[in-house]
Amino acid sequence: MRASVALSCDDERVSLNLRPATSGDDLVLADLWRRAVEATHDFLSPEDVDFYAGHIRDVYLPALKVTVAEFDGAVVGFVGTQEHRLEMLFVEPDAHGRGVGTALVEHVAAQHPVLELDVNEQNPAARGFYASLGFEVVGRSPLDGEGRPFPLLHLRRSVNPSA
Repeated sequence: MRASVALSCDDERVSLNLRPATSGDDLVLADLWRRAVEATHDFLSPEDVDFYAGHIRDVYLPALKVTVAEFDGAVVGFVGTQEHRLEMLFVEPDAHGRGVGTALVEHVAAQHPVLELDVNEQNPAARGFYASLGFEVVGRSPLDGEGRPFPLLHLRRSVNPSA
């Protein structure tokens, strides 16, 4: 499903295009992932980033429903989901704080009244971002999904509080 979202950016309104990813996006998304992780995940060593990068294009992206955010034809972010779970959300570092991540989360939320995700405990900016969107911590794991020592916080948000 394609969508257009209006964002306010530097005192002007811009249109962000949201569209399903295609296999032709894989390299662009993997490169964006690396730039975003290197800008925000300072707790990861270069070897850790390389470890995860080896899985992004070939394992993680193909397993997810991926929505791409574009501005003027350039990919500026993406979200990967499985049903109501946000499995990955990454935005070009130069586009942080411009509403791209929020637009992607709300795009998924329009289809799922309850959203769940895991966020690295060591990533305070991401924790703050999700808290600002109404996500609450509902659990914690001492290891990430690969069994590595990067604690995860399990977050949940309900549009309908009784859900």
